[in-house]
Amino acid sequence: MPLSEEEQRLLEQMEQALVAEDPKFASALRGSALVARSRRHAILAVLGFLVGVAALMIGAIATLTAVAVVGFVLMLTSAYVFVTAWRRVQQGDDSSNPQESTGGGEATASRRSRSKSRSHGSFVERMEERWRRRREDGM
Repeated sequence: MPLSEEEQRLLEQMEQALVAEDPKFASALRGSALVARSRRHAILAVLGFLVGVAALMIGAIATLTAVAVVGFVLMLTSAYVFVTAWRRVQQGDDSSNPQESTGGGEATASRRSRSKSRSHGSFVERMEERWRRRREDGM
């Protein structure tokens, strides 16, 4: 049953008041819905991948090339969806971490350097950055 116009207006006013009163809490609520949806997509992608493997095997065993190709394409598509959904889950978990969302300039700068090192740089550079952060946090 859809909301009436007045109910929608009241709901929007309540949401705006919540954002004005406690923006961190409102952001956490929005982020948790995104993380839940991304997790659901990741689970569906795993199931799609398994179906693709089964189709590929059936196609190979029964020498049905079309079925095998469809299974392979399904596997690739599912792998792509899983990777993108998993990245969203990881980003959502990082942004909802209360220790990192303190709002301080240092925390923001370290988040920027972490996101840069995550998206750019080699594996060794990322490991060195993690090691450096651990030593700084420990002291």
